[in-house]
Amino acid sequence: MENKKLYTLLVYSENIAGILNQITAVFTRRQVNIESLNVSASSIKDIHKYTITAWSDEEQIIKITKQIEKKIDVVKASYYTDEQLFIHEIALFKIATPVLLHNPEVSRTIRKHDARMMEVNPTYSTVLLAGLTEDIASLFEKLNEYDCLLQYTRSGRIAVTRSPEEPVSDLVKDFE
Repeated sequence: MENKKLYTLLVYSENIAGILNQITAVFTRRQVNIESLNVSASSIKDIHKYTITAWSDEEQIIKITKQIEKKIDVVKASYYTDEQLFIHEIALFKIATPVLLHNPEVSRTIRKHDARMMEVNPTYSTVLLAGLTEDIASLFEKLNEYDCLLQYTRSGRIAVTRSPEEPVSDLVKDFE
């Protein structure tokens, strides 16, 4: 992946059926794989926020961002590097309780990563970790080494810019 970097796109749109398909089609046409995708309401009424991560070079990500912004229902699209954002993810780990009980290192590893035990029963235990992608990947690798991992899932990235307002706030004021 020479010259490729992980970019996060924040896309704001009206809540219209089919807009997600239009946005993802831009990535497909450019043969860029989406690493994570999270869609939710934004802080602005009737505007939804798409947080999309993809490995690309800056030239390509600029083109993708411009193409997305041309979509009629898209209010604003911007791309960012990790340094420009506050980033978070959530992961759930389902681990074998017998391994947890017989190997104290598993419990130490969970505590060292500031993860939280959600449920413990005789068969499995559920662990929750909220944090950076690297922290989640680190806990995944450790639990995998202990051969106790039964299931694993993580959310897509959620992010807010380091600026005081949503990037789309001014546009929405003009729009109204």
